[in-house]
Amino acid sequence: MEDKFNITVSNAPEVVSEQTPEQLHASVAPGLAATPEAAPATSSASHAQAQRQRASQLAQAVRAELQKVLIGQNQVIDDVLSALIAGGHVLIEGVPGLGKTLLVRALARCFGGEFARIQFTPDLMPSDVTGHAVYDLQSEQFKLRKGPIFTNLLLADEINRAPAKTQAALLEVMQERQVTLEGRALQVPQPFMVLATQNPIEQEGTYPLPEAELDRFMLKLRIDYPEHSEELNMVRQVARSSKADMLEVTSLRSLLQARDVQALQKIASDLPIDEQVLDYAVRLARATRTWPGLALGAGPRASIALVRCGRARALLRGGDFVLPQDIKGCALAVLRHRVRLAPELDIEGLAVDQVLQQLLDQVPAPRL
Repeated sequence: MEDKFNITVSNAPEVVSEQTPEQLHASVAPGLAATPEAAPATSSASHAQAQRQRASQLAQAVRAELQKVLIGQNQVIDDVLSALIAGGHVLIEGVPGLGKTLLVRALARCFGGEFARIQFTPDLMPSDVTGHAVYDLQSEQFKLRKGPIFTNLLLADEINRAPAKTQAALLEVMQERQVTLEGRALQVPQPFMVLATQNPIEQEGTYPLPEAELDRFMLKLRIDYPEHSEELNMVRQVARSSKADMLEVTSLRSLLQARDVQALQKIASDLPIDEQVLDYAVRLARATRTWPGLALGAGPRASIALVRCGRARALLRGGDFVLPQDIKGCALAVLRHRVRLAPELDIEGLAVDQVLQQLLDQVPAPRL
């Protein structure tokens, strides 16, 4: 394996390898699930390092594919891939027209597993999400009809358009990866990931998400307006499309199968993390509970999410272990939906991100 796949690639180039994506997947994916034979410790360590390099190659190839259609949102792409590798769910917020749904459609195109989309509306019922029992006249029995939630990638589009009762249909499956129908606990396919989009609460006809549901999202991402040059490039591409104002995702190649995602998640979970870095993640989450300006701090689930996401970011950049920068880099996305701003700061117009950034600047990171 060449050294160039071992370098840090936070600002990743569009071409990760000289191989085509099909060749890359053919050479990388089969090796992810391979297990070493009984061998000396040095041989086992070399095998683990080779696996990490192959996994990093594959993740970076998927990143390069997504960058072809989602222009100017490299940080958001990295965060979504980190959540996929970490086995977490993502809430994407932004005003209409910034590419929230496009990002999920593009990821689904790169993923060979099952994909389902639910358009959340005020009249959507929980059974429309999870499924329900129907009476079969021929057998004279009730049969379970599974809902769209039984999939690998679930796009919950405009999730805050539905009332809390319908939003709560996702609570069990997001945490326990199962759905209870008619008293039976049914497992959803693995891997399972919810990618929810929402418009800002200030938009008309929206409902705030319950705190319990927000806490189940590993990351909350915010898509902002692109820079001038990026928007110019976007308009140039869309103007050539035959589908009105839509960017095509059909040209993207399918690089990931379900087994590949599970292998990536296993490799990331095995990445070494120093005890000082682990302590740093816990200190960041605990600091939110006593920080001036925050009326509600993050719970232990935030500490776990910081470590899991930090491992995923380390794998994505091609590292062999987790750095404090990996934890700090995902901290805003992990914490911003788990804390609540004090009323006096909210009145002054301060944003949660501003307070959290002060916290990140002042909580000391370990020097390894």
